[in-house]
Amino acid sequence: MSSAVDSTVRPLEIRTLGPRSRTLLHELGTTLAAAYGSLSNPRCRQAISAFAANMDGELREKIRPPATDSGICVVRGLFVDERSLGRTPPIWSAVDEAASLPTDLQMLLLGSMIGRPFGWRGQQEGRLVNNVMPARGYENVQTGASSSLLLSPHTEDAFHPHRSHVFLLSCIRNVDAVATTISSVRDVELSTADRATLLRPTIPIMPDLTYGDMERWGPAGPIPTLWERSDGLCLRYDPDFTPWTEADPEYQAAYRRLSQELERVGRRVVLEPGDVAIVDNDVVVHGRVPFTARFDGTDRWLKRVNIAMPDRPRPVTELDENGYGQQVEYLCLESK
Repeated sequence: MSSAVDSTVRPLEIRTLGPRSRTLLHELGTTLAAAYGSLSNPRCRQAISAFAANMDGELREKIRPPATDSGICVVRGLFVDERSLGRTPPIWSAVDEAASLPTDLQMLLLGSMIGRPFGWRGQQEGRLVNNVMPARGYENVQTGASSSLLLSPHTEDAFHPHRSHVFLLSCIRNVDAVATTISSVRDVELSTADRATLLRPTIPIMPDLTYGDMERWGPAGPIPTLWERSDGLCLRYDPDFTPWTEADPEYQAAYRRLSQELERVGRRVVLEPGDVAIVDNDVVVHGRVPFTARFDGTDRWLKRVNIAMPDRPRPVTELDENGYGQQVEYLCLESK
């Protein structure tokens, strides 16, 4: 079966790993897991970086950022052994790390071929590979652990100047064909006036509740919703954690029109086991359609890896942001 796509905007870019690349990745993940036993082992992290730096051929060609303004591509063919990984855990902290390690290592190898994988020290205890599944009590909360409500389109970790440039979403299980939603800012139609308004730093974006105590975040400064990269328009958008209704009427109207446009150009992508979505976090916003979680070990389960790309500069004004005290930890200390 192929990934299901619902879009009238532009074709989805799909790349398929050949048998040799698929086998190579699987064998590297399995071998590194057996040799080092844990991602906490510095030698394991160094080995990932070394293998990724020397990877060439088809795998290098397939694993690169999206090539079009759609801001997303789907790489198919990652080896996923659902039986070995076990049932979908009830919460991220219940994941069997030993069983997940070979898969996590494959994802970090892919991520290291693009840039510098990292984790947030204040989220999922700093794990380099985050697990996304529904959790009881979070059904109607705007986080990845929700299920019953629409997870609103948003920039991943929009509140922080060190948010990922690109991130990976890898599907472990999705028997209900729950769709990820994607909207590219390059597809929206905005007036010159709205664009100018949204390029102006006006309102802050706050962290969501997965980052801990709100009282310790510190002051919030205004940031622009839109910004320019050398190859085109970018955005920084998370309406559920943005006090945009407190802005001036002109800004509110422009923000509302941007939201309507992002909804208009949205697409639905259904990831299947072995699919890895490579998402440009500066070009697209992503979310998820509502679904009914069963909490019986068969629910949707994705893994996410954040990736920094030092060669992709962002507005220099972001250097002055405090990031609400949230810090990142890279796979390796050395720069790529």
